[in-house]
Amino acid sequence: MTEQKLIFTQLVNDALHSEIERLNPGRVFYIADSNTARFVLPQLVDDNANVITILAGDVNKTLESTAKVWKALTDARASRNDLIVNVGGGVVTDLGGFAAATYKRGLRFINIPTTLLAAVDAAVGGKTGVNFSGFKNQVGVFCNADSVIISTVYFSTLTADQVLSGYAEMIKHAMLTGRREFADVLKYNVSQREPGDNDLLLRLLQESVEVKRRIVAADPTEQGLRRALNLGHTVGHAFESLAMKRMAPIPHGFAVAYGLVVEAILSHMLMGFPAETMHQLRAYVSEHYSKFRFTCDDYPELLALMSQDKKNPDPQHISFTLLTDLGDPVTGTIVAEKDIRDALDIYREL
Repeated sequence: MTEQKLIFTQLVNDALHSEIERLNPGRVFYIADSNTARFVLPQLVDDNANVITILAGDVNKTLESTAKVWKALTDARASRNDLIVNVGGGVVTDLGGFAAATYKRGLRFINIPTTLLAAVDAAVGGKTGVNFSGFKNQVGVFCNADSVIISTVYFSTLTADQVLSGYAEMIKHAMLTGRREFADVLKYNVSQREPGDNDLLLRLLQESVEVKRRIVAADPTEQGLRRALNLGHTVGHAFESLAMKRMAPIPHGFAVAYGLVVEAILSHMLMGFPAETMHQLRAYVSEHYSKFRFTCDDYPELLALMSQDKKNPDPQHISFTLLTDLGDPVTGTIVAEKDIRDALDIYREL
């Protein structure tokens, strides 16, 4: 994959016009969900723009929604010289990127993430895809956006939970980097973000995205090092899936935050990860994200969900990214079910 261009700016319109001029497409198609089509697109385009709208929400990140995008492009006779601009959160950048990568074997596309979670995670790194058969991101391809325009100007429209959801990925990136970065993210009170914090948050966001950029550049198709980015996700995805089955869904970033705590416990148990750091993480997550509630009766289902996670190379064993210390991840660590149960016990008691 070609490396994507990352642009950090508060002047989104100027950056977008510059990128369209650089890429010189035949036509430009904008993909947005029903929320960003209403609240964000009018700031970027005029009434004559080619807009394809999908329904908002992760439940709509499906092959059926993708097929509607493909049909809209087909009806408009879109060509491989055209350009797609995805404007929205992770659902839009994941689905829009997948539609672009597969329509006529590939159209160029730009991502403009409008949520913190999409800016730090979904829009960057070349992963595209949709949910399928009850599993998140089960169908997709690796394909980089030509550029990603990252800004905090749209975050004032986000709920507190949406901001917290994205911030969990920033905590994860800091844990993969080192003590200074971890201290910086824990110093920032994301729950009481002030309107004037946009520039500070953009700086923290740029540092965080740079962590992912370096890892993805070294391992674009997740053969080794990129698996470090799965930290918190093996347990987090299981929590997220369990919550969906209970018909009480939780935001993705909240699930990651809970997963980070459980996997920090596992890292302490198996890798000697410092107890003090584990408790610092637990305290921050407890203060800002509360706690995921479950009982030991849920363990069999949680273990089954972990074994079926798409990032798990062998369903017979459950693999984790763990840490010996901040900035020192160990990927592909097979963990026995007993140890996972013990870590879940400790999490419930903390």
